[in-house]
Amino acid sequence: MVAVTFIDAQGQARIVSAEPGSTLMETAVRNDVPGIEAECGGACACATCHVYVDEAWAGALPPPASMEEDMLDFAFDVRPNSRLSCQIRIKPELDGLVVHTPTRQA
Repeated sequence: MVAVTFIDAQGQARIVSAEPGSTLMETAVRNDVPGIEAECGGACACATCHVYVDEAWAGALPPPASMEEDMLDFAFDVRPNSRLSCQIRIKPELDGLVVHTPTRQA
């Protein structure tokens, strides 16, 4: 399993176990992480699984595909480190990944 830390807008951290091969969004939903709504179920058709990847981890992820970039246009408070968690595939190299959830989803 891969450890992932979700930090909410109030600074509360929650460390969860993620299964390699799953997405970060699936991991959040399975672990009832507050702030991840995932309305489209991971189809990259909304922006309700928006997260901010901690700066220390930004280089560990592949860049977003054009479809993800397009959907981020609908997210609330988009930043340079914004990503859709449905597009981040969990792999062993991401053990320790830290992401922050926004104050609200789009």
